[in-house]
Amino acid sequence: MPDTDKSISMLKDTISYEAYGNLYLNITNQCSASCVFCIRNICDGVYGYNLRLSREPTEEEIIKDLEGLDLTKYKEIVFTGFGEPTCRFDTVLHITNWLHKKRIHVRLDTNGHAALMYPGRDVVTELKEAGLDAVSVSLNAESEEKYNQLCKPAFEGSYQALLDFTKKSIDSGIKTRMTVVSQPDIDISECERIATSLGASFRVR
Repeated sequence: MPDTDKSISMLKDTISYEAYGNLYLNITNQCSASCVFCIRNICDGVYGYNLRLSREPTEEEIIKDLEGLDLTKYKEIVFTGFGEPTCRFDTVLHITNWLHKKRIHVRLDTNGHAALMYPGRDVVTELKEAGLDAVSVSLNAESEEKYNQLCKPAFEGSYQALLDFTKKSIDSGIKTRMTVVSQPDIDISECERIATSLGASFRVR
């Protein structure tokens, strides 16, 4: 009989996974929000990959995972996964810099709360200096009231923070878009107006 506990402990967590010609990085399950529509509430992953981590991978483990792949075949490497990547902000910076040196296009999918999580740090400047090419910011609502109802952020002022993060990203030269998850009570047209008024592109997820 195999040692069941040992077999389970040896199962490898999903650090990276492929979809749409991109490679996605799943580096944390932490998040600074608790969105009512979050896919984590109904399943364990996407595209057939289980994204629930038994523990967070170290930077060394992330790099080892990446070194085992032909990174040139992907359109871009994207920090996303089953959590908010900037909960591990320094790891995002270090891995972005490592990829940038290899001339790999890097995108960050984020809720835009990083400045609240790391007060005193110029998070956008640090991302730009690390070599980040693109960012996708979850707008998700046309007002702070609706945002707080839907996303239940851990920090007060999160809605304004994500707007500020978006504007600073655009001003720094990072390719920036904003996204919303289609919900019955969300004014998609107004969300698009907010995004384009800041200078970002817009996408409905």
